[in-house]
Amino acid sequence: MLRVASTLVGIYGLVVLLAWFFQERLLYLPHVGREHVATPAARGLGWEQVELQTADGLQLDAWWIPVEDARGKLLFFHGNAGNISHRLDSIQQFHRLGLSVLILDYRGYGRSEGRPSEEGTAQDARAGWRWLTEQEGATADEIVLFGRSLGAAVAAELAASLTPQEQPAAVILESPFRSVPALGQQLYPFLPVRWLATLDYPTARYVTRIESPLLVIHSRDDEIIPFSEGEAVYRAANEPKELLTIRGGHNTGFIDSEPDYSTGIDAFLQRHAGLSR
Repeated sequence: MLRVASTLVGIYGLVVLLAWFFQERLLYLPHVGREHVATPAARGLGWEQVELQTADGLQLDAWWIPVEDARGKLLFFHGNAGNISHRLDSIQQFHRLGLSVLILDYRGYGRSEGRPSEEGTAQDARAGWRWLTEQEGATADEIVLFGRSLGAAVAAELAASLTPQEQPAAVILESPFRSVPALGQQLYPFLPVRWLATLDYPTARYVTRIESPLLVIHSRDDEIIPFSEGEAVYRAANEPKELLTIRGGHNTGFIDSEPDYSTGIDAFLQRHAGLSR
């Protein structure tokens, strides 16, 4: 019995060690589709490729998809896998909503240089903000920050880091989680994730510092990030805020829930951000 117990303890210790060592590889999945599968032209959208420069000297690949007489400009932060070319359905939805879109690939994703990290994605977000405000000449009150899944944490961090004068017109967080340790402990209850985690992305803490109107979108059917995570982020946030409950899977809810998804975003932008069509 002692030998069996020792073997089990050894195996568990090895699993814990591997989880700690490979945690970044579990979160960041840039190699799940590095090549572009299409461009916005495939959806009949005008676009241009943009190179963003980060503060630490990396070049990021991004697309600018403008709308004539746009109601606002949306800075899009995607999830932890794939690249910008896998987000054409979302880009088209926002185009129909009258929003010009800047979508970027984080460092190490798609054609962007570097290797992903928590500090790195924060710098990548700021590079997108600088391009919109300095190159495109956008004012803060016409910018909407949008993030899905991991991108929700990136968008929340950016909004929390901006000065009161720089607060965007609105922040939209789709399928957010409270933090990496909190989510990881739910997904892997047999591991001491809160002790092991070196990544944080504390979205629930970030939203307490956001002054802009906030829309949290989450599906009750989300099989990756539980709906309760989105509810917790919503509860932690300041007013004005709204919670849009959708249906469908983690990666398909925004499509499965049409037209309620787009209608909900449109109404929120009109009510709280002053971005009418």
